[in-house]
Amino acid sequence: MNRGLDFIGRSVVRFITRGKPQAGPVDAKALARLKAALRPGDVLLVEGHMKVSAAIKYLTQSTWSHAALYVGDTGKVSPEGEPLVLAEVEMDVGCVLSPLSKYGAFGTRICRPQALDREGRQSAVNYVLARLGTQYDLKNILDLARWLIPIPWAPASWRRRMIALGSGDPTRAICSTLIAQAFEAARYPVLPTVEYAQAMGAEERSEVLHIRHHSLYMPRDFDISPYFAVVKPTLEAGFDYRALNWAQERQLAAE
Repeated sequence: MNRGLDFIGRSVVRFITRGKPQAGPVDAKALARLKAALRPGDVLLVEGHMKVSAAIKYLTQSTWSHAALYVGDTGKVSPEGEPLVLAEVEMDVGCVLSPLSKYGAFGTRICRPQALDREGRQSAVNYVLARLGTQYDLKNILDLARWLIPIPWAPASWRRRMIALGSGDPTRAICSTLIAQAFEAARYPVLPTVEYAQAMGAEERSEVLHIRHHSLYMPRDFDISPYFAVVKPTLEAGFDYRALNWAQERQLAAE
């Protein structure tokens, strides 16, 4: 029975992870700027192109379908000799390390826990590194099946719940779950629910934060979180608009 469920699970995973391995040619300069801008503890959001990515984008109403944590130098390299600096969860293999070049041709965004100190960042990194090798249970067919079902009918209020449907293992298909738990372990907020409380006799109400269950986190939550800053590699590298090479100016100069 378990062997049969595992076979079905692997078949589903192969189908929903189909897609382009690369979105286009890798821009070496852009990849270098991305590498220079990243710090350990940063979250890298990715605009994926697999079948499952389309479902995630619809459910989350966002460009971003995947998230990875930049962990910095791990001392490990890929078979091609590239440093493995990203920790991520892949549906078919679980929690793994990957090179930055894997997403060199994809749309990406850096989200930085701006107020988190070096110790807190390292705590989040260590949390994820300690879970390398943890695999997703392919026998959880209910969890996998939600990515096969056409979902245009899903009301907006249900979409976040559908992400968590059937999920119990934090290393399942939605990579943002494990990363959210890593920041929870460091006591750093991602997108908590906020309750406003007012003490008797007090004029002002105070905010009371409640940790959202990790199964409800989406990749886009790091983008819209008020506690994470969006880092633009081009600006970090020292952008000078006067140095841009505009096609119109070249045409005028040639006339």
